[in-house]
Amino acid sequence: MADPSPAAEPYRVLGPDDPEPVQVLRPRGGSAFFLTCEHAGKIFPRRLGTLGVTGADLERHITWDIGAAAVARRLSELLDAACVLQTYSRLVVDCNRWPPAEDFICTLSEKTEIPGNVGISEVEREAREREIFHPYHDTIHAMLDGRRDHGAHTVLVAVHSCTPVFHGISRPWHIGILYEHDRRVADILMQILKRHEDLFVGDNEPYFMTAEKDYAVPVHGHNRGIPHVELEIRQDLITSGSGQEEWAERLRDVLTEALAILRERSII
Repeated sequence: MADPSPAAEPYRVLGPDDPEPVQVLRPRGGSAFFLTCEHAGKIFPRRLGTLGVTGADLERHITWDIGAAAVARRLSELLDAACVLQTYSRLVVDCNRWPPAEDFICTLSEKTEIPGNVGISEVEREAREREIFHPYHDTIHAMLDGRRDHGAHTVLVAVHSCTPVFHGISRPWHIGILYEHDRRVADILMQILKRHEDLFVGDNEPYFMTAEKDYAVPVHGHNRGIPHVELEIRQDLITSGSGQEEWAERLRDVLTEALAILRERSII
């Protein structure tokens, strides 16, 4: 009797020549800060092309958080902080959304249609989740477990950027401080940043974080009970190299001061 035919290989969205979905910087960094960047990249798996997105749209905020990765990388260097970055475009899969969510793989971003995401099969959806979403969050989970097991204090900081105008509405905030239930880090950062008279600081602006909508900070921060915050820097301030350096240095100083206060208050 002939051997049964081998099971078909599962559908894969990433090929052997595609970059890894996760980049880790300074995994043994000495800082208490642990940085993440969910929308760091703008690349697409070769198999998907660019999902039908072309021209200037490939450089817009719909594709990635402009400037956020550069700030996170430099901040990681300045603080000697571990940093985990997700390298694929948010249009492939949004690693700050829950997999069942409608905008986990969006067909319309702002007013731009994403043709390659229309009518995709459950098999392809699962492949994107399995090959990009889970490796990214599994990496964060494992690293945070390791820090916990070694008795290292951790403050989770997610680095994002936001558009200066959204659906025709201006966003005047230079930086937004986002949180849900746990205000420990947010309140300290707002207290420090509001001393900077040149800054307009948003308190849960331009977004209000919720565990129903957001994934990274609620899961890795709130659910673990570790101090956490999400930063939303207005992207026109960090489009250039000089702006990225300025904000990385500014945040280095602000976070260093905040860490001293967290320690004074025995929060960490």
